[in-house]
Amino acid sequence: MGRGKIEIKRIDDSTNRQVTFSKRRKGLLKKANELSILCDADVGLIIFSNTTKLYDFSSTSMKFVIDRYNKTKAEQNQSDNQVSEAKLWERETTVLRRQVHNLQENHRQMIGEELSGLNVTDLQNLENQLEMSLQGVRMRKDQILMDEIGELNTKVDQVHQENINLHQKVDEKKNADETNRNALLTNGVSQDNSTLNFNTSHKELE
Repeated sequence: MGRGKIEIKRIDDSTNRQVTFSKRRKGLLKKANELSILCDADVGLIIFSNTTKLYDFSSTSMKFVIDRYNKTKAEQNQSDNQVSEAKLWERETTVLRRQVHNLQENHRQMIGEELSGLNVTDLQNLENQLEMSLQGVRMRKDQILMDEIGELNTKVDQVHQENINLHQKVDEKKNADETNRNALLTNGVSQDNSTLNFNTSHKELE
């Protein structure tokens, strides 16, 4: 009669746990030694008990095995990263190519090409897209026209205001010239009167 299957779980009894650890540790170390001899493999085995006691085995030297492990693991991680990055770029490229193909196909359909493979629903959707695009073009055109009209009205108002300012300056200049002429005429009459009075007085004295 064969042995029953042992359930793998923590052994609660400390004595039994220690006995099992001792037996299996020895068996594990023996298997590691046999593996290194039979297969010409570099084997390194490290075991810490629950009391932190160290047990180890190395087919050559533990330092050599650990250094080799660290170096190989780093190279493996780097290689895995490169492979993962290459796969990522490959997926990204595939997605971008599909998007470019869809855009090119949609563009050709928008200009009326390659419509033979479309059914009524596809054609209706395409017609709706064209109508929406046309509506957007019209709205943009109307907006540009309104902006241009607004700019022209602003320029008209500026020119009108400049014309008013120019007329005001002309009127001010005319008024200033008229004032100067009146002042000169007034001064001239006063001088003539003074001269006349002087002559009259002089004759009377003679």
